[in-house]
Amino acid sequence: MKLVQISDLHVTLEGSPADTLLQTSTRLAEAVATINAMRPLPDAVIASGDLVDHCKPEEYARLRAILAPLEPRLFLMVGNHDHRDHLRAAFPEHGYLGHGGFVQYTIEDMPVRIVALDSQVTGEIQGALCAERLDWLEARLDEAPERPTLVFLHHPPFPGGIARMDDNNLVEGRERFAEILSRHPNVLRVSAGHVHRPMTGMIGGVPAQTCPSTAHQIELDFERQDGVALLAEPPACLLHAWQPGEGLVTHHVYLGQYRLLYDVKLNQGRKEQ
Repeated sequence: MKLVQISDLHVTLEGSPADTLLQTSTRLAEAVATINAMRPLPDAVIASGDLVDHCKPEEYARLRAILAPLEPRLFLMVGNHDHRDHLRAAFPEHGYLGHGGFVQYTIEDMPVRIVALDSQVTGEIQGALCAERLDWLEARLDEAPERPTLVFLHHPPFPGGIARMDDNNLVEGRERFAEILSRHPNVLRVSAGHVHRPMTGMIGGVPAQTCPSTAHQIELDFERQDGVALLAEPPACLLHAWQPGEGLVTHHVYLGQYRLLYDVKLNQGRKEQ
């Protein structure tokens, strides 16, 4: 199984600063082209939140148009920049989004089970997992305790050392989230977005990580307290690859076209002595 994770797309209206300076829509289109060129083609793509920039229906319409050429099937999640109902209205055929309340779901028809959580606090930057959402997670994990599982959410459940991002990560429900995970060893990985950087950590004894943005990245600065800087580091995604008997490996994949430097052909057999 090969599952691509993209995050923090921040699609917005044509001519806005995010569109002209950060080029979020242009870079997302390049991400779609890169994913479509992968061989073998990934089984699916999951977008882990901040799909648009200002929650506007027009932004979701543009998002839909940019994602339309994507060849693998697509699953969408919400982040702090998203509007649940506007997302549902723009993608009515995505029935897993539900018809109200939190955007939480499972994907059952792949070798690894996918559990998508909604960590949005409406109108706020920081994330939370309230009792209702954690009850739902616990019930879903209890349903299939033997199946290898990946858990996705938008807000990282561990600190990364960038002060202003840590202030706005998962600020509620982390302890119970960790406790639930600790009782379900079949959870292979927890993967988030939000910080526009790749990071790795642990939560409840489970390896956890964050996905970089398809657009701009946030500067790695452990000292700054008054904000963050946005950098034109290469856009990237994560490719989660699972094989029976081998387990899960996650690749950090840069998005775009890069010049071939040298092609090394390896011998297929040993030389005769």
